Amino acid sequence: MKTIYKTDNGILSQKETFEPDIWINLISPNMDELTEVAEYYQIDIADLRAALDEEESSRVQMEDGYTLILVDIPFEEIRNEQRAYTTIPLGILLIQDAIITVCSEDTAILSSFANNRMRGFSTKKKMRFVYQILLRTTNLYQALLRVIDKKRSEIETRVGTETTEDKDLINLHELETNLVYFATSLSANKVVLDRLTRYERIQQYPEDKELLDDVIVENRQAIEMTNIYRDIIHGARELVSTIINNRLNNTMKLLASITLVMAIPTIISGIYGMNVSGKWMPLSTTPHGFTIICGIITLICALVLLILKRSKML
Repeated sequence: MKTIYKTDNGILSQKETFEPDIWINLISPNMDELTEVAEYYQIDIADLRAALDEEESSRVQMEDGYTLILVDIPFEEIRNEQRAYTTIPLGILLIQDAIITVCSEDTAILSSFANNRMRGFSTKKKMRFVYQILLRTTNLYQALLRVIDKKRSEIETRVGTETTEDKDLINLHELETNLVYFATSLSANKVVLDRLTRYERIQQYPEDKELLDDVIVENRQAIEMTNIYRDIIHGARELVSTIINNRLNNTMKLLASITLVMAIPTIISGIYGMNVSGKWMPLSTTPHGFTIICGIITLICALVLLILKRSKML
C-alpha cells in the first residue's frame, strides 16, 4: 500500500501525486508500487525492497542521489499461540525532494506520524523526521521491555505457590527469546546511530543534532534495560526449573515412603498365605490371632511412619 503525505503549516494531508517535500509511506507494497517510486526517483528497486526482507541487517548506505537507512523496529506477533515480540526492518530513503519509508507491516511507529500525533512533525524537515522515527522506535522498545518485565514479575509471583507449572518455564523462555531479538536489533541500530552522527549529506539544524543525541541516549538505555532484564529472566527461569524439580523430588519421596509402608502388610500377609502347615505359623491357633496380627502390622506401620517423618522423608 502506497500513501503520500505532506505537511503545510503543521497540517498533515494526503496527496495523490508526487510533489516536493512529501513523505511516501510504503506498507507491504506490491511490485507495481515499488517500480513506480523507483523509476520516478531513480532509485535502485533492490534498495526499496531491502526492508521487506526480514534477514536484512541495519545499516546506512549512501548512493548517488539518495541515502538508505535500515533499522530494526519492534513488532508484535503470535508465537506458540501467545503474544510475543520480534523485530522487523524499516527502510528510510532520504531524497532531496522526498522521504520514503518502507516496511512489511503497519506498525505503531509510522501510524503515529500518519495520524498526526507527533508534535513538531514536518515532511519538509527530513533529518528531523528521521530522528523522530528513531526516537519513537527506541521509546517503543523501552515500553515493550517494561511489558516483558511485568510478565516476568507475574510469573515470579506464582513461583512460591502450587500453581507453578511447566508452562511458566515456556513463558520465561519466550520472554528471553524476545530479549535476544531486542538486544541484537538495538546493537545493530546503535551502529546506524553512530554513523548518523557523522552524516552531513542533507542539511541539519542544531536542534536536529540535539534530537539525535536524545535518540542515542535512549537507545543506550534500551540496550542496558535489555541486558538487565535478560539476566533477571535467566535467573527466574533457573529458579522455576529448580522449584519444579524440587517438587517432583518431594513427590517421589512421598510415593517411595508410601510404597515402603504398604509393603509391610503385603510381606506379612504373603508369609501367612504360604501353603504350609498352619501349626507352624505363629498365632495361627491362638484365639483372636487375626486381630492380633493386624494390630502388630498397624504398630509396625506406625513405627515406620514415625521413623520416616523424623528422617524428613514425609
